[in-house]
Amino acid sequence: YFKKEAIDYAWELLTDVYGLDTSRIYATYFQGDESLGLEADLEAKDFWLQYLPEDRVIGCDATDNFWEMGETGPCGPCSEIHYDRIGNRDASALVNADDPDVIEIWNIVFIQYNRDDAGLSTLPNQHIDTGMGLERLVSLLQDKSSNYDIDIFQPLFREIEKYSQVGPYTGLVLEEDTTLKDTAYRAIADHVRTLSFAIADGAVPNNEGRGYVLRRILRRAARYGQQILNCEPGFFAKLVPVVVDTFGETYPELKEQQDTILEIIIEEEKAFATMLDRGIKYFSEMEDELKKDGKKEVPGDKAFFLYDTLGFPIDLTEQMAEEAGLILDVNAFESDLEAQKQRSRDARKAAKAGGAERFELIAEQTAWLADNSVEATIDDAKYEWDVETDAAVKAIFGADGFITDGSSIKAGQSVGLVLDKSSFYAEAGGQEADLGVIAVDGGSFTVTDVQVYGGFILHSGVVEEGELAVGSSVKCQVDYDRRRDVAPNHSMTHVLNAALRNVLGDGVEQRGSLCNEDKLRFDFSHKKAMSAKQLRATEEYCKKVIAEEQEVAANVMPLDDAKAIGGVRAVFGEVYPDPVRVVSVGGDTSIEFCGGTHVSNTAEAEAFALVEETAVAKGIRRISAVTKAAAKDAIEEGEKYAAKVGALEELSFDTPDLDKQAGGLRKELDEAFTSAVVKAELRVRIEGVQKKAVEAKKRALAAKVDKILNVVNEQIEEAVADNKKVLVLNVDIAADSKASQKVMNAAKKIAPDMAFLGLSEEEVGSGGKLMAFAVVPEAVAADGFKADDWVRATLAVCGGRGGGKPVSAQGQAAECSDINAVVEAANAFATENAVAAA
Repeated sequence: YFKKEAIDYAWELLTDVYGLDTSRIYATYFQGDESLGLEADLEAKDFWLQYLPEDRVIGCDATDNFWEMGETGPCGPCSEIHYDRIGNRDASALVNADDPDVIEIWNIVFIQYNRDDAGLSTLPNQHIDTGMGLERLVSLLQDKSSNYDIDIFQPLFREIEKYSQVGPYTGLVLEEDTTLKDTAYRAIADHVRTLSFAIADGAVPNNEGRGYVLRRILRRAARYGQQILNCEPGFFAKLVPVVVDTFGETYPELKEQQDTILEIIIEEEKAFATMLDRGIKYFSEMEDELKKDGKKEVPGDKAFFLYDTLGFPIDLTEQMAEEAGLILDVNAFESDLEAQKQRSRDARKAAKAGGAERFELIAEQTAWLADNSVEATIDDAKYEWDVETDAAVKAIFGADGFITDGSSIKAGQSVGLVLDKSSFYAEAGGQEADLGVIAVDGGSFTVTDVQVYGGFILHSGVVEEGELAVGSSVKCQVDYDRRRDVAPNHSMTHVLNAALRNVLGDGVEQRGSLCNEDKLRFDFSHKKAMSAKQLRATEEYCKKVIAEEQEVAANVMPLDDAKAIGGVRAVFGEVYPDPVRVVSVGGDTSIEFCGGTHVSNTAEAEAFALVEETAVAKGIRRISAVTKAAAKDAIEEGEKYAAKVGALEELSFDTPDLDKQAGGLRKELDEAFTSAVVKAELRVRIEGVQKKAVEAKKRALAAKVDKILNVVNEQIEEAVADNKKVLVLNVDIAADSKASQKVMNAAKKIAPDMAFLGLSEEEVGSGGKLMAFAVVPEAVAADGFKADDWVRATLAVCGGRGGGKPVSAQGQAAECSDINAVVEAANAFATENAVAAA
């Protein structure tokens, strides 16, 4: 259906179903635009005149009534439906005039055209894009002057009021809301709804794409709550149950995902709380400084610091600036941001292309290709192996655009080639592109990257020798040895997906993947780190599928038929072609929509090792794994470390420095390239050795301390007999804090009138950690000789630090190469403070 039916349906719904007053309804239509070469949409106008008088069917210009998604793409005239809240008047002059009582409630877009660099062209198939505002409609049905006065927001406002320190919501807007209190209420209520629904649908706050939109929304709400409403950190997550209670019956996924929503929001809110306080303080100080200097503009570098270091989205900084009566130097901020992004892009491109330039086509360039009769690249041969595909160069794209003068490119030049046919696999679906050579008579072109843009495959690379020109006949020579390392990684990614569902349950959803010649990487939804047992089961599942030599098959079929296959998996949010390619492993081990290159049998993967499991974002985990030779190396390395741990376990627990040996082996293991499963299991065994070694060491130290205490007691008694006022001793108690307390207690008991300082190396003569501890009689401390000053002065010699009270203090230094110098410093301090030193 098109214009007539869309307008008929809208009228029927609004008037017959919802019962809106027909005398208050106004409709707009596109009045035409000479600059666009478009006439007025009289067709839409005439359809509206069947329902409304002519004075309520209003022509508007392209600003209001020509809808476009961007600079290029589908677009067309639109027809808006407006409603007058007041009634009994002619409100036609108030339509599209930003009057709060004459509001747009519906927009029907007639998608008729496509815009590209050449201008507008008529689409072969036209359709409707329609949207209506739920809250706006409800405000009319409930006769409320604001969307936020409707019933659906009231439970949220009441809950926010519980945590606000500045009073309830009163509905003030614009200039009347001088404190921004009611603005904060509205923003928080709206944002908690958005986040709850988005997270329930599988989106997660992070630093990319839609995830960053959610993170910005959450941080904006947190700022409003803490700074404007004086809410305590953590208030925002407490609103989630109200959203679930309000919407859960209609949207059951909210109830099902409530725990996940809460968990994610709590963690995000907590992570931002500290930065929020710092950011508000930083902004306030900057605001005071600017106003003191009579300035009104927030510098771009300050905004970038808030963004890059303190996590403040730029729109949040801009909003805070507006509230403070300041403006933001957006251009300077965007310049800093773009410079940072360019550095990242350059680094990624250089790493990906081995330093060669990597080219990209945008809509303007793909349109140029189509306009110049270049057809989309035929890439059927990308699924074939060990073939040389004959092709012709159809276009050459360089740093200055397409080469159109017929000239050749010569050795050393980096360009992108568009061919009529290609056997190179272009990067897609997480699989990196094929590499190789495009051969031409007397020369060659090394392919460093392959991407597809609008059906045109662009082969980026550099001419090694000879020349190339548009029309040159070439041969595609894919590096099939490299592909033989990529393909098993892709096939085993499918198996890993199946293994995770088998081990963790059907709640596992793919969130991303990467397959290249070195490894496979798989991102998936899961709330917490996998246990060693789960990792073991996942790895064993994959190994078993390889050992069973299961067939890997690919079939192309209609999308609807493919979706009907039992157990078929698709990536959330991915749009698949029709027909679609279905890849199956072992018949039913794994069935997925996939356009990648695969092995024909899982035996070609040879071996499998799961080498890492880590967090990517809240609720998203990542597994990295390897196959073939890399997996065999990892397995062999694991066996080597298992033997080392076994040898360690054979040692007696009272072996000197056994805990250090275990710690060293643990560090070695952490850095080793081996199975994460083996690492997890061996860590547990090493920790067992460490624990028992430490316990044995403590027992030995306790026995040693008892003997040393006897010696210390004798030394203190001798000092008392010699009428000494201060005593400094090097005590061999391995820098143990509990033992030091026993020594100090002994000193206080035997010589209550003497100042005592003890020193102890963690390992005698090692040059490592040193502990200092001191007790000073109250009368001596009152005369100015204080224990904390004594410890600090003593440890300053070796870069240590200390603290405590005038009568009792302690401290330590990470390293001490000369214990005698420290003893001298301790005695020197005593002498300088008029105490007779020994």
